[in-house]
Amino acid sequence: MAEAVVTGAALLCPFGAAAGNLTVTSQTVVMADGKPVATIQDCQGNTNIAPFGMCSSLMNPQVASATAAALGVLTPQPCSMAPAGVWSVTAPGILADGKPVLMSDASLACVTGMGRISITFSGQTSVTK
Repeated sequence: MAEAVVTGAALLCPFGAAAGNLTVTSQTVVMADGKPVATIQDCQGNTNIAPFGMCSSLMNPQVASATAAALGVLTPQPCSMAPAGVWSVTAPGILADGKPVLMSDASLACVTGMGRISITFSGQTSVTK
């Protein structure tokens, strides 16, 4: 079952060399596990989403150019994630400060490398009975 995502959630890009993490800036009212709950609007590269290290997608113009210059040898370049909109809405009835909550089964497309970013850990660590 999907969980609400909070600050510190772990993210994955299939073309990135490292995991990214999420920082919530869209709201500060609703908390879970003592951390702000993310909304679908927490999707900006470098503000909400940490870079994924080196990008290896040939759809990324910098990677394509560097690979061409290296005579076809794949040459990863620094991640410059750019979202194609907001996170997908997977629980439309759950709101935080009037905005749809980001759930752990959501995804986000990147227009730079054409990767689909997923959430591998919601960021919540407390267990309750």
